[in-house]
Amino acid sequence: MGLGVRGPLSACVCRLTIPCLWRLLLLFCGVHAVHAQTSGDSKPVYFWETGPWGRCMGSECGPGGSQSRAVWCAHVEGWTTLPTNCLQVTRPANQQSCFRVCDWHRELYDWRLGTWGQCMPVAPRSDGGHPAGTCLQAEEGIQTRDVRCALRADGSPAPDAICEYFEPQPLVEQACLIPCPRDCVVSCFSPWTACSKTCGLGLQNRARSVLAPPRFGGLPCPNLTEFRTCSLRTCDSREAPFSLRLGAWGACATPPPPSPATLAQPPSRPARQARRRKGKGQDGGRDPETRELIKSKRNRNRLNRQESDLWNLEVGVQERQVACVHRNGSTVTLSRCPHWGLPDLHQSCLMPAACVLSEWAAWAPCSKTCAEPSTPKGARTRHRQIQQLPVGGGAECPLLEETEPCEPLGDGVPPCTTYTWRTTEWGECRVDVLLSQQDRRRGNQTGLCGGGLQVREVFCLQASVELPSDPSSNQDQSALQPVDRQLCAGPVPSTSQLCHLSCPIECEVSPWGVWGPCTFENCNDQTVRKGFKFRRRKITNYPTGGEGSCPHLVEAVPCDDPSCVTWRLLGLEECVPDGDMDCGPGTQLPQVLCINNNGMEVSRELCDEAGVPDAVPCVVPCPKDCVLSPWTPWSTCSQTCSSKTAEGKQMRTRAILAYSAGEGGANCPNASALQEVRTCNGHACVVYHWQTGPWGPCTDDPSLTTLNSSAAGPRTAPSGLEKPPCPTGMQNRKVICVKVNVGQVPPKKCPEVPRPASVRSCALPCKKDCIVTPFSEWSDCPAPCEPGAGARKSLQSRFRIVIQRAANGGLECPEVLHEERECESLPLNSFCPGYRWKTHKWHRCQLVPWSLRRENKGAQETCGAGLQTRAVSCRQLDSSVADVGRCLKFAGSMPAVSQLCQLPCRDDCQLTSWSKFSACTSDCVGVRTRRRALVGKSKKKDKCKNGQMYPLSETQYCPCDKYNAQPVGNWSDCILPEGRTEGGALAVGGVVGGASVRVQEDSRECGQGYRYQAMVCYDQGNRLVETSRCNSHGYIEEACVIPCPSDCKLSEWSNWSRCSKSCGSGVKVRSKWLREKPYNGGRPCPKLDHISQAQVYEVVPCVSDCSQYVWVAEPWSAWKVSNLDLKEKCGEGVQTRRVRCMLNTADGPTDTVEDYLCDPEEMPSGTRESRLPCPEDCVLSDWSSWTLCELPCSGRAERRRTAYTLRLPKEGGDCPRSMEVEPCLLNRNCYHYSYNITDWSTCQLSASAVCGNGLKTRMLDCVRSDGKSVDLKYCEELGLGRTWRMNASCTVECPVNCQLSAWSSWTECSQSCGLEGKMSRRRSVVQASQGDGRPCPPHLEQWKPCPVRPCYRWQYSPWSECRVEDVVCGEGRRFRNLSCFVSDGSTEGPGSSVDEDLCSSLDHAVDGDLAVVLEEACTLPCPGDCYLMEWSDWSTCQAVCVRGQQLDVGGVQARSRAAVAQEPENIGQCPEQEWQSRPCSDGECLEYRWVITPGLIWCERSDGTNVTGGCPPTSPPGLEQSCDPPCDEPRSFCSEDGLCMCEEGYTAVLSVEGQLEQCTQIPVLEIPMAGGTDVETSQGVEPTTGTTEGPGRPGRTWYLQPFGPDGKLKTWVYGVAAGAFVLLVFIVSMVYLACKKPKKPQRRQNNTSRLKPLTLAYDGDADM
Repeated sequence: MGLGVRGPLSACVCRLTIPCLWRLLLLFCGVHAVHAQTSGDSKPVYFWETGPWGRCMGSECGPGGSQSRAVWCAHVEGWTTLPTNCLQVTRPANQQSCFRVCDWHRELYDWRLGTWGQCMPVAPRSDGGHPAGTCLQAEEGIQTRDVRCALRADGSPAPDAICEYFEPQPLVEQACLIPCPRDCVVSCFSPWTACSKTCGLGLQNRARSVLAPPRFGGLPCPNLTEFRTCSLRTCDSREAPFSLRLGAWGACATPPPPSPATLAQPPSRPARQARRRKGKGQDGGRDPETRELIKSKRNRNRLNRQESDLWNLEVGVQERQVACVHRNGSTVTLSRCPHWGLPDLHQSCLMPAACVLSEWAAWAPCSKTCAEPSTPKGARTRHRQIQQLPVGGGAECPLLEETEPCEPLGDGVPPCTTYTWRTTEWGECRVDVLLSQQDRRRGNQTGLCGGGLQVREVFCLQASVELPSDPSSNQDQSALQPVDRQLCAGPVPSTSQLCHLSCPIECEVSPWGVWGPCTFENCNDQTVRKGFKFRRRKITNYPTGGEGSCPHLVEAVPCDDPSCVTWRLLGLEECVPDGDMDCGPGTQLPQVLCINNNGMEVSRELCDEAGVPDAVPCVVPCPKDCVLSPWTPWSTCSQTCSSKTAEGKQMRTRAILAYSAGEGGANCPNASALQEVRTCNGHACVVYHWQTGPWGPCTDDPSLTTLNSSAAGPRTAPSGLEKPPCPTGMQNRKVICVKVNVGQVPPKKCPEVPRPASVRSCALPCKKDCIVTPFSEWSDCPAPCEPGAGARKSLQSRFRIVIQRAANGGLECPEVLHEERECESLPLNSFCPGYRWKTHKWHRCQLVPWSLRRENKGAQETCGAGLQTRAVSCRQLDSSVADVGRCLKFAGSMPAVSQLCQLPCRDDCQLTSWSKFSACTSDCVGVRTRRRALVGKSKKKDKCKNGQMYPLSETQYCPCDKYNAQPVGNWSDCILPEGRTEGGALAVGGVVGGASVRVQEDSRECGQGYRYQAMVCYDQGNRLVETSRCNSHGYIEEACVIPCPSDCKLSEWSNWSRCSKSCGSGVKVRSKWLREKPYNGGRPCPKLDHISQAQVYEVVPCVSDCSQYVWVAEPWSAWKVSNLDLKEKCGEGVQTRRVRCMLNTADGPTDTVEDYLCDPEEMPSGTRESRLPCPEDCVLSDWSSWTLCELPCSGRAERRRTAYTLRLPKEGGDCPRSMEVEPCLLNRNCYHYSYNITDWSTCQLSASAVCGNGLKTRMLDCVRSDGKSVDLKYCEELGLGRTWRMNASCTVECPVNCQLSAWSSWTECSQSCGLEGKMSRRRSVVQASQGDGRPCPPHLEQWKPCPVRPCYRWQYSPWSECRVEDVVCGEGRRFRNLSCFVSDGSTEGPGSSVDEDLCSSLDHAVDGDLAVVLEEACTLPCPGDCYLMEWSDWSTCQAVCVRGQQLDVGGVQARSRAAVAQEPENIGQCPEQEWQSRPCSDGECLEYRWVITPGLIWCERSDGTNVTGGCPPTSPPGLEQSCDPPCDEPRSFCSEDGLCMCEEGYTAVLSVEGQLEQCTQIPVLEIPMAGGTDVETSQGVEPTTGTTEGPGRPGRTWYLQPFGPDGKLKTWVYGVAAGAFVLLVFIVSMVYLACKKPKKPQRRQNNTSRLKPLTLAYDGDADM
């Protein structure tokens, strides 16, 4: 078997035996495999791939560049191979020419975007949920548009790469939704109507209306009417089959001329009587005065009569037809209807005439009379006049006026006067407005400084005018007049700004230095043998007013033997024994330096050689001598000066280091010789210094004034740029000599050289005169036509503005800045412009010509119905004639020019008009009557005496004057009384919009106010009437309180804590405690600590001088030898000394302080153990200090200390080693030093400041490499650089309270009548709050109710039934009345009818429509006719929605009218049903669903309406299939297979049993497009093409192929398997570690640190 195995086994054997042969075989096998793949497969497995084109390169912009890309050969599995494996013929190019784009091409090229095309459907996904062709809500679509790069100038195309260089290409393709076809939706049928016949065979009808029209190709609307026959009973007699149908009136036409027969007839009797009356002498029986009166009346009537073409009214005739019709709709002759009387077939009418206009007049001059392109254009108008008014339904008049923008033309047009905002100078900077309520500085505001607030006034002025800087300037005063603020455009400049008052800097001085030597007062003048010792201090912080406010800097003490130079002893040289001996007495030479009185080294020749210190005797101990230590340094002088009771002392000591041998050796001195005391500071305690007083005021100096005047010459008017120099003055101060602890002494006691100056020059402040603008123009007086203008005194005012306040003695401002005066009385002949219609007398009633109506039965020639006309003219309010166009524009609708009239016949009853109602005797219970009477022969006619037909009196109850008042609506806001001022009000000046600015701290913003509630008044009929009827002004008023804001209240700052470190930089803290939280919009609290929320901390860095406290060690005590040899006095012993922590000053350590203030690591040892040398032993001195280690500390360097021999040993004896060496180890005895800088402190302000400019500081530390802070000298000695700034200016944000404008005027009532009218007023935020300032209130608007007024309106009554004269059917008329109704303005209820006089002030309009229609034509169906019903109401606006989201298709609503039939045989003659649709907005998303109840299935809309149509296009549930259990889940339905499925766009979630649990919405799928372009979802609009459903999406593969084209597994399959194995190993490892029992943690010992860290709370400052 082993020999039969080939392939892998043989390869394995080869690999184990001969590796080289295996590699050759593997290479051969690979080549063979490649050959097999390329030759055996039909598809190539290698192909060329290309990278993206690189950037276009070239030397010049534009065409001519070149770009390249990478080209490589790849395998179908994705890996790269050799280029030889791909076909070279198909190799793509790797270079091409291109257009090199530069930045300036951005202005030349841009993307041109086309409109989105029609949404085209894509093949829907096939998931088996619905059959093909079914659409539930919407289907996916794609719409495209044209996107191309084009040249902006002419739109010519350009390469897309140019535009892509600046901006990516916009979307070319996007997804969209195509709504599914929407079928017509109709309502349910109405109930069946009554039977059309009471006997015989009739019809019943029921109808329905269209609720939603068909859209997007949906099914059309079904029949809206259903019929069924009915038969109540058999008819007893034969019913009449014919009816008389009356036709509609025809067009108005000119009556035909009368026939000759008509003209030949004699006139009627009334005409003859009228002619006889006219023929009599008319003037024969009248006197001349009466004839003159009649003549003037006729002339007046002739003037009022309008005979122009404007009123060319012509009366014509209308005609109508009458026919006899059968019940089946056929027309027969009139003889078939003999029992019907014919109505009038002619009537008078007004001949229609269209509006005739004149030609346009010339254009009026342009309203703009100046030239300025930047200002808005003017306007010019032209007019035309009416030559013929439209009458009788003729064409209406077009516009009578045209307006167009214009600019004045010509060379002589002056430039426009432009206006701009100007401001006065800023007022004084006030800090007090920023103080909080609790600030104690409110009581004493002197010395406040820092940030403040200043205001100014804003006014409007000509732009070309500059404000004067000198009141004496010769500028045109009229140009400086302030004008109306409305003339200025643009934003109003701010009226307030933050300002800063410099805080005074207090003088700070350094400590006193040491007393200097006794020196001459003036070394240049040594004639006076008076000397002084001086000590000085320096100014460390220079004050604001100069050095004069600092304390004295020099103190002097008189002394004797002064000298300007002296010798300074630096030290003593080594003791040299006398006579070349090795030991014994000797001398030490002093080392001296010659210095001057300032401590500077000078030449030795200047010092007196006689004053050089003498050599000091000394002793070098011999082997048997006593050995003493060197003297310690002199201690600090105990007194700074000497007096009779106190004298300064200094002390030094030395100790015994070894005792003498006794025989032949020098003995040790006694104890008193081991200590020396000397006097110091022997000068008397008499200290003098110069003391200065404050500088006096700057006053005129006569000598300087003369110089100023002579140098300046005669004063001329200053130019615009030059200002006169300010004068120079003189200041004085008092300088006295003071003896410390005594007081003022004569000046000769003090040295003259450091005496301060008592006089200095100063600059006198320049005088500033007040500058005021001229008075503005007087404001306009109210127009005389304003309501109530004549009932009150009108005032006009003018004002002027203070541009610059007076200062430093300048000319003061005038007191009067605002003036008022009464308006001039109007002339008696003045009138208000206005227009009104004037109606003239009615002309005589014109009847239809007798020739046309003579055939009518019962017609009479001189009576009957006719038409009469009248003229209407336009008048001004003074009754002068005006153009009729003015009245059409300003006087409302034109009165009627024609009306129907009736000429009574002889048999008609004639009555007078009704009289007015009589007066009421009592309200509510009384009655009132009105009467009329019969006229002429009507009094004798019996039918006219019939009181029922012609009543002569009417009675009605008297109206009730009892009214009921009650409140209505809500209470208004609490409103403060207008114009109230209270003490302590803080108003920051300034004007914004003509009103002063109010700060939130203003007391007028809170306090007692009033709120209002409207009152309503009803009469006894519960009708709304004026509130004055109830003796009410319309309001209920109630007191209320607006709470005043209270700021956050904190305690005062505590004292600063001690610096947290005694050496180097630390921190110090102070705090405030919360006393009261803010309320009612008060100033907020700063950020409190996060623990107690009741404390505010402030933390600043501090620094402590490391040399401030030093350890001071006293001399070592005498030896205490433990093994004492009484004879030898030597051996092991102990020495002790006292070590104290002392305050270090310039004079040395002074006072003892607590030990913790000194560094414990630097504390000297208080004991030491050593061996007391025996006699004749070698004695060494104490060890010197260690030498410094070389830096850096590398560990290879060493340091050493030495000791020198004080006594040599006896012969043969040895001295111990006199030098010790130790290695320099880092952080043990060798240290690195570096600077460490702290963070910035919080911004520190002056104690008198609230905010503004401050100073922040930081500290510099010298830090040792072990982290310890040390004295700065260690870093300074190393020469480390110091480039940091330790101080920086900073700003603390000012707590600016919110600034509001004043309340605006109350607006007009939101409703002209009704219960819900409101008036409001507003204010705006002028300056928002800053920092911790008081915030703006949330409500910047107040409202109050308006007085309730009844809402009167004209309202139509319902239409009457269609009335046809004297016939059964045909064209008739229906009528309605116009009545006056009153309501409360709400939409509920129609209101109540009231007297028409209450609506007399209203235009005759209904719901805003001025075309009042009280009569219209109608059709009364004949028996048997089939006709259309009235239009239904418009349906609810329904939007097109998909999954609850509206599409941008627009909503729609519909109405319809159905056909109604009366005879079964006439159903076929019914007209077509009609429906209309119209677009609408604010449509609702309505859904439709099937509703199932036992025995019933119907379609229901989501608003509860039962409908037909709209439900899903599947069969209603339960009819063709049933699902068990039923599909109750949302978005589910029962499929044809009886399975519960989900709608389109939702996926099914099944239970374990396979039942549907819920339908989950599928997320929107982003379809990948060519080129990687993102696809957005949008909505398509009414597609016309249908969709088809296929098995899948062509061209897209949604799964991975594990096998390649060669049938082998791809490489990624192995990678996935390996990754799965690694993941499995990882999971097993994690499970093992999670289940493993953890070890118990070892308990750690808490080591409490010796120093507790300081916990600081953040105080809200950004600098910390």
